[in-house]
Amino acid sequence: MNPTTQFTPGRAGTYVLLLLAALFFLVPVYLLLATALKSPDAISLTTTWHWPAALNWASFQEAWAKIGGNMGNSLFLAVVATVLAALMGSINGYALAKWKFRGANTLFALMLFGMFIPYQAVLIPLFQFIKSLGLYGSIWGLILAHVVYGLPITTLIFRNFYADVPDALVEAATIDGAGFWAIYRKVIFPISIPGFVVVVIWEFTQVWNEFLFAATLTNTSSQPVTYALSQLAGGQAVSWNLPMAGAILAALPTLLVYILLGRYFVRGLLAGSVKG
Repeated sequence: MNPTTQFTPGRAGTYVLLLLAALFFLVPVYLLLATALKSPDAISLTTTWHWPAALNWASFQEAWAKIGGNMGNSLFLAVVATVLAALMGSINGYALAKWKFRGANTLFALMLFGMFIPYQAVLIPLFQFIKSLGLYGSIWGLILAHVVYGLPITTLIFRNFYADVPDALVEAATIDGAGFWAIYRKVIFPISIPGFVVVVIWEFTQVWNEFLFAATLTNTSSQPVTYALSQLAGGQAVSWNLPMAGAILAALPTLLVYILLGRYFVRGLLAGSVKG
């Protein structure tokens, strides 16, 4: 038997700790689901941990009726903003990693500085800028805000990814007469899939879950699901099964992204980290 697969007390202890950690993180999910499946009159502090005696699916139907349109807004917002931020970050990372030019390091440092600027600090000038473009209140204004705010992190990820791509690939393509865009399309982009997986998971999750821009840069017709969820829990008398059902519905798209791409996430993070 392979020594690494032998059952030992240390390995058993590790599994027990991992199981306890998983249960700890699943407790909120259980409460969320149990509350969503209860009828309003069955929700109380004394029955918080109780699984509902009769499953009430009406809360999901009512939540969908109220936030379904906002889910569509969020899906369009997240997909378009993620694709644009990923493509632009990839091009930026390629230029900064493989096409050395004067001031490249300074430009990169300035872009990274944008990662540390809180949303609240730029909200007013961002509002004024988007309004001056005539995009205030529209989904495109919100997309612009997320693309601009997502560029620093996407550029950082791709620059680090491309830094470990052999320069010989770019040099060989240059000798063959390929220019900046031809090299990107035919050489760099095809080997960028692991980097794109990391960026897509990161950016999609960030855009989907963001609330501040959603609450201040949109109007009723273009508000994403995060803002709609806050309205489900508004008022003094709250039927908690409704916002809990809405939260589950709103979490499904990001859960689907992780299910489809999660196994590639760590691989993408480590791609290029060890030079051959």
